[in-house]
Amino acid sequence: MRSNIKRRVCRKVGEAAPEGPRSSLYDEVTARIVGELEAGRFPWVQPWGSAGAVAPGLPRNALTGRPYSGVNVLILWGAVIEHGHPSQSWLTFRQAQEAGGCVRKGERGVTVVYADRFIPKGEAERAARADEDARAVPFLKRFTVFNVAQCEGLRPGLASDPVPLSEREIVPVAEALIAASGADFRIGGDKAFYAPSADYVQVPPQPAFFDQINYYRTALHELTHWTGHRSRLARDLSGRFGSQAYGREELTAELGSAFLCAALGIKPTVRHADYLGSWLDVLREDNRAIFRAASGASKAADFLLAFHREAAGEGRVAA
Repeated sequence: MRSNIKRRVCRKVGEAAPEGPRSSLYDEVTARIVGELEAGRFPWVQPWGSAGAVAPGLPRNALTGRPYSGVNVLILWGAVIEHGHPSQSWLTFRQAQEAGGCVRKGERGVTVVYADRFIPKGEAERAARADEDARAVPFLKRFTVFNVAQCEGLRPGLASDPVPLSEREIVPVAEALIAASGADFRIGGDKAFYAPSADYVQVPPQPAFFDQINYYRTALHELTHWTGHRSRLARDLSGRFGSQAYGREELTAELGSAFLCAALGIKPTVRHADYLGSWLDVLREDNRAIFRAASGASKAADFLLAFHREAAGEGRVAA
């Protein structure tokens, strides 16, 4: 049994940051992402591929096994890169205790966010009197999580990371997802695009790519656009090149591709900064844009992975 002294130390270490106004949390996360982009770094470029780096995959809760989604993927990937953590598994302070361990003294956690909506009692009563639908109020909460590498005494096997797929296996996994989507997927020409009016994706032949693995990153980027069709997830695909709507959708597609690559174990090279200016314009104008883009990307990735799981059989798809 662990001593009370140790538990008191853990409590102090794991103490969550006080909650501030919702707008300040949006500002805080957006400023962090903008700072990374201005420095020429892409927070969604997966933190692996070098000696000692972690295995491919989305960050997840070590106790529940549930993957994080939306902007939390970017926040936690960034923390892995910054601190060199050898795992993508995370726990809250209390979950570390539930797992039989503790956060080590002196360790600092990472703030992640949870967004939802609720209906206040007064609004529910007003809506009932007016015989109309109640208006839900959005809220944003923050939580502090710690990488399992910052903990000690956790029960064995709690935080095992997935084994990376070998390069020769990566192509079949990506091809299987493309086929399972049922998208009208065409190969040819010298441009990659999604045509919303005709509802098809087109990408150049794989040998045309300098790094052939990037064929799959590009294909998944365009398939993320495909999920936005009005018959699927119904995102706004009407923006013209250079517009704010165009920049928002491109950011969503870029994050969707990154999330899918992580889920499938694909390791593309760093994306060129061809859309960097438009992304920065979007983020600087709207402090909620990165939250919306990351949320849309998670929904798109889940949408496509569901086809893949159904086609391959539950439990046989790398995720």
